[in-house]
Amino acid sequence: MPKSREQKQEILRDLSHRIEKSKSVVFMKFSRLGVRENEELRKELKKEEGEYYVAKKTLMDLAFKDSKIDGLDVKSFDGQVAVVFGYQDEVAPAKAVDSFRNKLEEKDKVEFLGGILENKFIDAGKVKELAGLPSKQELYAKVVGSMNAPVSGFVNALAGNLKNLVYVLKAVGEGKQ
Repeated sequence: MPKSREQKQEILRDLSHRIEKSKSVVFMKFSRLGVRENEELRKELKKEEGEYYVAKKTLMDLAFKDSKIDGLDVKSFDGQVAVVFGYQDEVAPAKAVDSFRNKLEEKDKVEFLGGILENKFIDAGKVKELAGLPSKQELYAKVVGSMNAPVSGFVNALAGNLKNLVYVLKAVGEGKQ
């Protein structure tokens, strides 16, 4: 059943709101995804504070035209198009979709079409590259580990000198007995 004009306007407002609050957006083509697979993808995205949204390409195109993203034409995408919004981490939506895609037996059920990062349209290849990047948490862990390495090395060097002093004192004590 076709949607009424009011329903379409509500979808447009909803999409516009999601676009405003998102840090990154991924467009994906999906075909032959079952209900269970759709729900699994939604759960994965929810863990990453992302969201999976499906609407008609015409409505998506109108919502994204209002956001003034250069080089984006949603109508030009082939097949059924879904939008994945990332609200916290810019890389998380691409990583979650890529992870989900890798779990599927038929990889062609889901594919990247493009995305939006820093209010610029990026092609499917760039989105795939984003999916390969480490998450913010992994990068934070690497930075902290790098900062901690010299300190732990210094502590180990001091501990080694103290151990050597203890061995010398023990040897001197044994020699006096």
